Amino acid sequence: MDALPQQRLVNGREPLPREPGCPLREDYEDERKGVSNLFLLFAPLAGKRHVQVSERRTKVDWAHAMRHLADALYPAADVIVVVLDKLTPHRPASCSEACEPAEAQRRRARFAFPSTPKHGSWLHMAEIELRALVRSCLNRRIPDQATLHREGQAWVEERNQKAVRVAWRFTTANARMKLKHLYPKIHA
Repeated sequence: MDALPQQRLVNGREPLPREPGCPLREDYEDERKGVSNLFLLFAPLAGKRHVQVSERRTKVDWAHAMRHLADALYPAADVIVVVLDKLTPHRPASCSEACEPAEAQRRRARFAFPSTPKHGSWLHMAEIELRALVRSCLNRRIPDQATLHREGQAWVEERNQKAVRVAWRFTTANARMKLKHLYPKIHA
């Protein structure tokens, strides 16, 4: 899981009318309409992802994204392993701020949060997916949260239908060579 802030922008001035054979001519000036947040939930082995748009990136918003993950996306799972960065809102205790204590305990019991290295490659998979989302459909002016949600869902449906996976190129053999100082030495 990872999160991404996204500015909502509109044209500061109207673009010039299109002429045959000419690209769209618009001014670089933007009018800012606020910021939204995207939570990306990515299951790399299944090639499935889900995007949830929120107004902010608070502890409560994160807790709602986790509830959606547990109750809507994986309701039959006993335990869901979630790899995430070490931002303050991304903590199991955030569930306590979003709901009653009994419900918060039920939610926390459904998740396992493994400790990851500061520069762990597991988290990079979610970042790779976020970059693909931005390059595919968010690298333009998005005026409102409804448009952001619609664009994100269209991207998710296309990527999930194709079951796009992250192409990890760092193999075990490469790791044994590059990181040989981390592997135990066996003396015969």
